[in-house]
Amino acid sequence: MTPRSTNPEDYQDVPRPLGVLARDVPDHQITRWHSHKRGQLVYAASGAMLVRTRQGTWVIPPQRAVWVPAGVQHETQTLGIVAMRTLYIKTTVARRLSRQCRAINVSPLLRELIVRAATFPILYSERSAEARIMRMILDEIHESSMVPLHLAVPTHPRLAGICGAIMRNPACRDTLQQLATAQSMSKRTAERLFRRELAMTFSRWRQQARLLAALARLAAGKSIKLAAFESGYTSQSAFTSTFKRVFGVTPRHYFSA
Repeated sequence: MTPRSTNPEDYQDVPRPLGVLARDVPDHQITRWHSHKRGQLVYAASGAMLVRTRQGTWVIPPQRAVWVPAGVQHETQTLGIVAMRTLYIKTTVARRLSRQCRAINVSPLLRELIVRAATFPILYSERSAEARIMRMILDEIHESSMVPLHLAVPTHPRLAGICGAIMRNPACRDTLQQLATAQSMSKRTAERLFRRELAMTFSRWRQQARLLAALARLAAGKSIKLAAFESGYTSQSAFTSTFKRVFGVTPRHYFSA
């Protein structure tokens, strides 16, 4: 049988519905824009990652993963040392999955199945316990719930300039009027573009940007207090309150789940 491989290309045309690539990736490593023939579930058994597409950015902390459909251009960036376990799923098998990128919860069962499958040869026997485990993985992915780890990005260049200023410095206190003026745009035009392109107000978008910036910092090992202040929150309690409202648990419990 074909042995293990750390080359993604070895998993694209293999005559099996699912393959799991396992490799450890150093801190701050960026995989530049690329796409694959197969859809992939990007998962870190330990560590955390950013996944970017032309439509948005996903923060992937422990026990979460992001689904990237076949052919979608994306890049990844590690936040700390990452034990990466990438699942490549045959297009015909992935039809039940979303055609859009989605962040999902990784249950304890799904995690253990992925870790086990990462030891299988690429050409595992189709009549074996290995094949049954692969089918269980697909079932678990289909049943996994989505989580709000996505920050939408606009295509309009001047609106992208406003969003980029916040993404580079989430603690920025500039008003929408100030940010729009810097892009030679009126506040009213900026408000209309936020609703049209991102389906939300500037205030709501900035709140999501700050929340995910803090999440990325927590995933990289920073304290709750430091992550909150660096991301624009006025206090640790304000950040914890917002975090719990969105995710249902406090930051401390979220990362120990």
